[in-house]
Amino acid sequence: MGKVAGLGIRPLGKDLYDAVALGEVMLRFDPGEARISTARSFRVWEGGGEYNVARGLRRAFGYRTAIATALVDNPVGRLVEDCILSGGVDTGLVRWVPFDGIGALARNGLNFTERGFGVRGAVGVSDRGHTAASQMRPDDVDWEHLFGELGSRWFHTGGIFAALSESTARTVIEAVKAAKSHGTVVSYDLNYRPSLWKDKGGIERARAVNREIAPYIDVMIGNEEDFTACLGFEVPGGDPSLQRVEVEGFAAMIQEVARTYPSLAVIATTLRTVRSATVNDWSAIAWSAESGLVKATERPGLEILDRVGGGDSFASGLICGLLDGEDLATAVEYGAAHGALAMTTPGDTSMATRAEVLKLARGGGARVDR
Repeated sequence: MGKVAGLGIRPLGKDLYDAVALGEVMLRFDPGEARISTARSFRVWEGGGEYNVARGLRRAFGYRTAIATALVDNPVGRLVEDCILSGGVDTGLVRWVPFDGIGALARNGLNFTERGFGVRGAVGVSDRGHTAASQMRPDDVDWEHLFGELGSRWFHTGGIFAALSESTARTVIEAVKAAKSHGTVVSYDLNYRPSLWKDKGGIERARAVNREIAPYIDVMIGNEEDFTACLGFEVPGGDPSLQRVEVEGFAAMIQEVARTYPSLAVIATTLRTVRSATVNDWSAIAWSAESGLVKATERPGLEILDRVGGGDSFASGLICGLLDGEDLATAVEYGAAHGALAMTTPGDTSMATRAEVLKLARGGGARVDR
């Protein structure tokens, strides 16, 4: 079938970047098998919903990517930068904010996350108030220069960054408008987080912001809760526990989303049934006008080491397939395979390779490679 109609992805070589992401990058503290409240040592990783997509596209798939964000210029910020650089993501769009000595004016975000095991679910405790990224304004990045002169084939952002503050919401809106005006494909992960919206007007404010952003999006990603909370669409017959999505109900909702926002070329979601913290049923679906609904391979009983970032890795795998010029059915297989592999390793970001993703997407198993 070839490329998905309506995306208009520019060929390689005409742009400085293949993809740019806009979002906060936090330092994750991982207690391993322990609990946050009892740990005496932590491993640190960098991570952020939007950034993880750029890193996956660079590290796993070899695309040229950059992150637009802000960090405080102190040793913690430089540690985050060092982690970003180790993933190969360009830091030229990072805004460095002076350190005031105690973080009263701006600070770097921290995220304490335990993985969970069996009947004990994963737990995340974010420490991200008054961060440099949450104070970003629309003019902190020269969007016309980025998209009009440097060039990027793809732009990705999401609802986590949009929820950080009124100024980040305005920054997202300014960025997606500029990207679209220069023919850059725009993807957006709704990624609803109630804790981020509760002091900003709650679900009604989330809907107002996301409905303003939605007309500028080409590829929209989200789960059942995201589409309901962020845009007000209901899944017919949806499971109130939000632990399982019926494909038929989600398909009906997608049709309504597509009618409401005709600019959308692709709508996609992961399908996850939580059996325990370490065993999930895993798949994904995607829609385009030409292909209709396509579904990835089902992986029942998928064993998970660290579920954080699985959805972001799905997004980067899907985007990789679309940038590669694959049809939507193949792209969603890339996404589901990459998400599955990412959850077998620690940290928010993927440690998979393109070869491993393609092998699994094509039906490969877990036999030893020698």
